[in-house]
Amino acid sequence: MSALALLILGLLSLLLGYLFYGRFLVHKFNINPQGKTPAHTCRDGVDYEPTKPFVLLGHHFASIAGAGPILGPVFAAAFGWLPVFLWIVIGSIFIGGVHDFASLVASIRHRGRSIAELIDKYIGKSGKRLFLGFTWLMLVLIIAVFAQTIASTFIKNPSAATSSFLFIALAVFFGLAVHQWKLPFWPATGLGILLLAGCVVLGIRFPWQVPYDWWIIILFAYVFIAAVTPVWILLQPRDFLNSFLLYAILIAGVIGIFVARPVISMPVFTSFHTSLGTLFPVLFVTVACGAVSGFHSLVASGTTSKQLDRETDAKVVGYGGMLIEGVLAVVALITAIILLPKDYQGMIGKEGGGPIGIFASGIGKFTLSLGIPLHAGITFAALAISAFAMTTLDTATRLGRFVMQEMCENSKGILSFGGNRFIGTTITLIAAGLLAFSGTSQTLWPLFGAANQLLAAIALLAVSVWLQHLKEKNLFVRIPMFFMMGVTLTALGFLIVKNILDGQYLLTVFSLLLLGVAVSMVVQAAVKKP
Repeated sequence: MSALALLILGLLSLLLGYLFYGRFLVHKFNINPQGKTPAHTCRDGVDYEPTKPFVLLGHHFASIAGAGPILGPVFAAAFGWLPVFLWIVIGSIFIGGVHDFASLVASIRHRGRSIAELIDKYIGKSGKRLFLGFTWLMLVLIIAVFAQTIASTFIKNPSAATSSFLFIALAVFFGLAVHQWKLPFWPATGLGILLLAGCVVLGIRFPWQVPYDWWIIILFAYVFIAAVTPVWILLQPRDFLNSFLLYAILIAGVIGIFVARPVISMPVFTSFHTSLGTLFPVLFVTVACGAVSGFHSLVASGTTSKQLDRETDAKVVGYGGMLIEGVLAVVALITAIILLPKDYQGMIGKEGGGPIGIFASGIGKFTLSLGIPLHAGITFAALAISAFAMTTLDTATRLGRFVMQEMCENSKGILSFGGNRFIGTTITLIAAGLLAFSGTSQTLWPLFGAANQLLAAIALLAVSVWLQHLKEKNLFVRIPMFFMMGVTLTALGFLIVKNILDGQYLLTVFSLLLLGVAVSMVVQAAVKKP
């Protein structure tokens, strides 16, 4: 079968979902074109600021995409391309998109408050504490998984390592140029994009080779610094410049597939049981961000809701952003399934570059048909995805520090030290480091997927309780919530048994903690009176 046919089918399905199911969601949430959003009612010029929808879509998409929709589908390709493709499309339209849209709308109806604060209001303070604990555990897992993935990529493609760290220096330079030296924004942006291309060229000429374990240590040292420094120095300029990389890689992938027309080499379906586990429930948590992601609710209710100009923009930004991520997930899947099964198995491990290596290799082949040299295309793709993964890495570290500080707020004794930004960051990274050295990304990724999608189920639970409080019909939210809760709790149960049998006792304890916190939250919501 032609990969082009699969891409066209995916694009059409997601477009139809946006047009028709998106309209249904607008109706169910009573979106009011004249309704005042927190960006206007709470406008402060800092966090609350009305933003044009396509500008906000760029910010939102760059924040939610990261490397998740690439890693998940590539890992899950071990089950064959059909179940992965179906879950990406169906999950994005009916679950992931609903989750993102609902989280955004719920937040704008509550003055831009976060999901944690919604849980505090509708479930209770103990529910909020449980949510914060669950969120911290998930962020620790994200840091461990993405550190492993980036290290594997740098081992396979040392040129991407050089380019990535040059890109960090460029982001700092861009931040200083705009904020301190007061250079005009758009000329500075043009110069930044030009220098970004220079980072790729220098990376190809001067590859940086470091052993795998040392990469983990270097990355942890980097994210510690990134998590405690002011956001305008690194995180904000990196996110902005990253958005250009993200759109470039997505457009190059789609156009390259149209021109190259690669053939699918992987089977439609391999086996109900693979090295990842059983098709149900492991497939659903392995694809992770490619179909639904709890991390999106943190972004939607954290920053995006405070910048939404009109309620009607929620469809473009919240629902549309998730469906664009679905397109990226389909492209990522195609880069894996054009490989022969034996080649896929050889590349999926850390020695072969892992999922980012597979994606970069596929994009390189596609862009070769556009006249771009193969090595340059692979390096550019590896740089782009490594940059997204590193953005996820340092953002997760900073969020982990925030959550640690919030959990330790008003605490006494030894717990009070967690409120210090340096100590909170250190505790978060020590926990992540223990996980990073406890297993491979292939063993940690299903656990991350389960935690991330369980967070999505909890966010949908919060929205369901809110709608129930309003006495509104909420089956369109509750059904995805029940499905995701069932899938993820089952997956955690399977992972606990698997980790015990494999002697992975640290991962077993971590899984039990996630399971216990999630079940406690469900019980809290069930006994809460509307």
